[in-house]
Amino acid sequence: MSFRNQNTYEVMVREGEGSAFHSRFERAVERFEQSLEVVTRYDSIVDGRPMSNGKYLRDTSPMDTGLVLGEFSSGGEQEAAAAIDAARRAFVTWSVMDLDKRLAIFRKAAEIMRRELFELAAAICYDDGKNRYEAVGEVDEAIDFISYYTEQMELNDGFREKRPPAYDDESPISVMRPYGVWAVVCPFNFPIAITTGMLTAAIITGNTAVLKPSTVAPLGVHMVYDVYERAGIPPGVINLLSGPGSTAGQALVSSERIDGIAFTGSKEVGYRLLASSLRQYPIPVITEMGGKNPAIVTDKADLAKAVAGVASSAFGFGGQKCSACSRAYVHELIYDEFMVNLLRQVSRMKVGDPREKDTYMGPVIHQKAVDDYLSYADLARRDGVVHLGGERLGGELSKGYYVQPTVVGSLPESHRLIKNELFLPFLCVQRFTDLKDAVRRANDVDYGLTSGIYSRDPEEVRYFFENMEAGVCYANRARGATTAAMVGAQPFGGWKGSGSTGTGSGTALYLTQYMKQQSRTTVH
Repeated sequence: MSFRNQNTYEVMVREGEGSAFHSRFERAVERFEQSLEVVTRYDSIVDGRPMSNGKYLRDTSPMDTGLVLGEFSSGGEQEAAAAIDAARRAFVTWSVMDLDKRLAIFRKAAEIMRRELFELAAAICYDDGKNRYEAVGEVDEAIDFISYYTEQMELNDGFREKRPPAYDDESPISVMRPYGVWAVVCPFNFPIAITTGMLTAAIITGNTAVLKPSTVAPLGVHMVYDVYERAGIPPGVINLLSGPGSTAGQALVSSERIDGIAFTGSKEVGYRLLASSLRQYPIPVITEMGGKNPAIVTDKADLAKAVAGVASSAFGFGGQKCSACSRAYVHELIYDEFMVNLLRQVSRMKVGDPREKDTYMGPVIHQKAVDDYLSYADLARRDGVVHLGGERLGGELSKGYYVQPTVVGSLPESHRLIKNELFLPFLCVQRFTDLKDAVRRANDVDYGLTSGIYSRDPEEVRYFFENMEAGVCYANRARGATTAAMVGAQPFGGWKGSGSTGTGSGTALYLTQYMKQQSRTTVH
């Protein structure tokens, strides 16, 4: 048994099946489009059964708001309470299920996802506006989470370990035990991958869960639930609570009967959840709260790698990734050359319908994102120089939320576009003359998630790694200056205001956060 990342596109191209990749995705898109001829209603799911108060929220596609993807139950306190009750009942038997039997369910879930990979990716394309490569990559990551965590649970015997005895007549062991019921609060931007990562970690370790999808991209979360249900997860182990954060979400995370919270989203919400963790007993809160991720390009950089990596990390999925590169610090000796090449590269990135093969950037997620984008563009024009972008796209794209990738320069270092997470296709490029100063400026934000450097000088790379305040650091990565962490290879977690535990997902250590340690000693 040895974990390998899924890497569907790369594997298919390497094996001469690149055309099959595209045909399989396009057939899945056709089937998904046909399914939209009748609007489907999606209820909350409690103890394996649908539950609804009769109120629904309509989910439309950001690439064309005339495409209705479904109507999703708008739950509240009653549904949250019922979901928690069901999870608490299921915990009694799930938490003590034989490990081999439990892991068999996860292996089956991974296999279902592999079999239906392109169907899941097509749904993400419609609900989130991701292009085909990123949509398939997201499902790959979800499969990786399940497979890797299953392997780690088996290799570590469920994190059960004999300890050296202090006395000859004692036999001590350390056992990691589940907490109970976890609230798993999902983001819109990776509704299958991040949802699967948090949910799988919670339940594979013996907990039960109440899953709360975002209201703007709920479909993928329902599909994850469906995969696990077909894989044989017992009723009540996963309960799905649809509805707004202000009602369903608040009722869930504020309940005294929740034993832990896993959350991916904004720093503001994450901080509120952390502040609420002191209840009758303190509960664990595992948060991933975004980033303001810098790339540093020194005068010793391979310019082609730097341009490729910065552009890809800044504008992949429209900058709507917590790991997106939103700042680039470029040495003044190569600044002009870097900018010429960067602007050429970005101007070639096609913005358009994410279903099309050559689209690089699809729409942003909703109207508020467009409004924020236009507001930030006005700020950039007022206080700096907009080298490229800054406009909403119309014409054939007017039915969706399409904006241009935007490159901004000459902003004051204290500017809000430099300091605050935007979650949009904005890249601020700044000059520097001294590496130490660049690292200092890169660190001078509330966040510490990802970062990158481009330099052929090993001493510069060493200085960067030892002084960068970020949980994920890359050097000379053309495939992404700050993005594209892989399960098992790069632990993904943030420092400072980007995360609450300092431990990254996609590792065995991440799993242990969902458990508490018990020492058991037998005298014989």
